[in-house]
Amino acid sequence: ALAVAATRARGRTVIRDAAELRVKESDRLAALARELGRLGARVEELPDGLAIEGPSRLRGAVVASGGDHRIAMALAVAGLVAEGETVVEDVACIATSYPGFAEALDALAGGGAVRVEP
Repeated sequence: ALAVAATRARGRTVIRDAAELRVKESDRLAALARELGRLGARVEELPDGLAIEGPSRLRGAVVASGGDHRIAMALAVAGLVAEGETVVEDVACIATSYPGFAEALDALAGGGAVRVEP
């Protein structure tokens, strides 16, 4: 979620000392760089983190969670600030850590912004 917030910040945000994110459920650094890039973010993947230039104007796209619950949630949040529709593929994995995430995110967004399809 920090990487998503960095897309809205002015200037360059550098996240370092996060190499352990490469060996979680997925390579989270590579996944965030790739998928936020699909949304229009300017992200550079570093060996131990990310560098993000902001603010970026995010636009809706189809993005992939890769079955990683944290990537899925971060991309869903990014989708809220993106212009147009964002589809996050494979969101069932979110139930691993936050079964009520879609409902909570939708409530925070004012309702009607988040839709989960089977």
